[in-house]
Amino acid sequence: MVGSKDREPSHTPFFPNTFFSNQFMARAQWPPGNTDLSDKTAIVTGSNVGLGYEAAIQLLGLKLSHLILAVRSLDKGETAAATMRQRYPTAQIEVWLLDLCSYESVQTFAKQVDLKLKRIDIVILNAGRFRMTYGKCDSTGHEESFQVNYLSTILLTVLLLPILKAKGLPNQPAHLTISSAALTLITKFVQKDKNPLFPALDNPTNFDRDDAYRVSKLLCQMFLWNLVEYVSADDVIINLADPAFVRGTNLARDIGDSKVLIAIFILFGLIAGRTPKVGASCYIDAVVNKGKESHGCFLMSWKIHP
Repeated sequence: MVGSKDREPSHTPFFPNTFFSNQFMARAQWPPGNTDLSDKTAIVTGSNVGLGYEAAIQLLGLKLSHLILAVRSLDKGETAAATMRQRYPTAQIEVWLLDLCSYESVQTFAKQVDLKLKRIDIVILNAGRFRMTYGKCDSTGHEESFQVNYLSTILLTVLLLPILKAKGLPNQPAHLTISSAALTLITKFVQKDKNPLFPALDNPTNFDRDDAYRVSKLLCQMFLWNLVEYVSADDVIINLADPAFVRGTNLARDIGDSKVLIAIFILFGLIAGRTPKVGASCYIDAVVNKGKESHGCFLMSWKIHP
């Protein structure tokens, strides 16, 4: 099967064609009824709410034995874990701290994975940020969506890859899926020719609310398409999955106090948004249904896309 980078670029207009197809026409591809994740271990980042929480629930529903909830707030993570433990009492569910605004936290988390887990089969890097206004991570100085969605996510990916290879089973490659977005198809990336690039992306005067998010996701795609040249699908299958526009998530949590803006956002979600269950199924499809043919690919609406 031809991968994303080897396909002709899509020339289909995002609005309304691709958006309408994703939100209203595409149908979820659920795992087969006999799927059994017993004895497997999974990590899901940003898993106390929204898509990450739903992805964790779906993995547990497939009889996952060991789940790591990687979260910014241990208290909120434990609250989510308590609900999961009630529904799935035989599963081992742990809550580990992971703050993607901190390189130190990312490195500590990766070391914890290496030291404490005997086996790791699935990683879903769901945690992300969409800033309505400019904000930066104090510990790194980078714009927050750039830091969380790209820099820290890719750092964590690179740190986890040798661990996934070492702790996987023979002839059963581990899966690592990074949350992506179809919005990359309409990225403007005004700063793409700046040299150096990072200061331009961090400059508050260059901040574009919509494009900052798109650029951070596009950079992940660009990095991954180079990374897979050095990572065999026999060791770790790496792909990107777009859950599409999903209502009821915490992605744009700083939307503000404007009742009108909040009302519009909620109404649009009710009309066009996928449910968290359907959105999260894109992640589950990427780590359960998809195999080596998806290595290095961008998955949109459960299919490999350019």
